[in-house]
Amino acid sequence: MLIAIGEDADGGRLDAVIRGMLARHQKVPGFGHRVYRTEDPRATHLRQMSREIGQQKGNTRWFEMSQRIEALMKREKQIDANVDFYSASMYYMLGIPIDLFTPIFAVSRMSGWTAHVLEQLANNRLIRPRAEYTGPPYPQTFVPLEQR
Repeated sequence: MLIAIGEDADGGRLDAVIRGMLARHQKVPGFGHRVYRTEDPRATHLRQMSREIGQQKGNTRWFEMSQRIEALMKREKQIDANVDFYSASMYYMLGIPIDLFTPIFAVSRMSGWTAHVLEQLANNRLIRPRAEYTGPPYPQTFVPLEQR
């Protein structure tokens, strides 16, 4: 989607493309989640990683475009980015071919999907996971392994 919009990170084209998608009731990739009704906590981490990779590579254009789209979606539709939204710009900046984005998405989820299928088969019951996070407050400070 970012490549299709072009290199117009601060101009009106980006806003016009996204608003046009919304006007046509098209889904904007990377927004909304069937479980998280507020910001997906994993998306916060990937946003930061995307920013850092862009800075390391000396090209923050894709991150800046993503941030602009995220702000527009929040303002226009009150929808937060999901974990996959910033993955695309991160993968791209890492030099991963675009054709591999979907396989990487799927492979990273295979063990969880498989576990769900096995559990559902064992119990003859469809599982619709819903959980409320009760762990320590976000964000946590990273402690290097040597210091734990």
